Amino acid sequence: MKYLDLKKDGNVFVVTLIDSENKNTFCSEALIEYNQVFDEIENSPGNASMVITSNHPKFFSNGINLQWFSSASVEERDDFLHRVKKTLLRAATLNLPTIACIAGHAYAMGAIMASSLDFRIMRADKSRFCFPEATYGMPLDEPLIALINNLSSPHAVNEMVLSGKALTGEACLQQGIVNYIYPESELFEKTMAFARDMASKERSNYALIKGNLKKSLKDMYTNW
Repeated sequence: MKYLDLKKDGNVFVVTLIDSENKNTFCSEALIEYNQVFDEIENSPGNASMVITSNHPKFFSNGINLQWFSSASVEERDDFLHRVKKTLLRAATLNLPTIACIAGHAYAMGAIMASSLDFRIMRADKSRFCFPEATYGMPLDEPLIALINNLSSPHAVNEMVLSGKALTGEACLQQGIVNYIYPESELFEKTMAFARDMASKERSNYALIKGNLKKSLKDMYTNW
């Protein structure tokens, strides 16, 4: 795969974003790989969890690949925007515990992807979490706002979405945007320890509880 790498470490599926040249941005081809990976994970047997991380030294994901997007036709752009929302709604409703390991900046659609997962663990320093759409004149429609509202802090969401402010790992923890922060040297190890613990949950029951907790997102995914 060009954009993602999938490995399994015990009962933990580790999805690594590997398009470092483009800061792990979203394009049409990347969405195909996301859904291939989600197919494999969803159809796997037994208890498990999933971690999404990045091999880029500075970026988790920088959102949509604007160079690719600007060169696409109107029809291609419309199709892509529909599919990226469908893909992130799918990420939000996967049938196992999901964790974002945010080792660098998560901006725009990259931050929305992290928001869609069940848990977020972030590097304590030199990383930022940001929804810059209001600053740059980009729309956030109902599905994207619904995914952002998966975060547990309405006050922080309101401020971040309307101001475009970028928060550090420490600020994200204080505002309830992420669950834990760690130094870079401990981040992946601590994330994997958490993921292994979550992988011990009985999968079908977890999926049922999660489906009820995220019913609005599940319904939106079904009907989108």
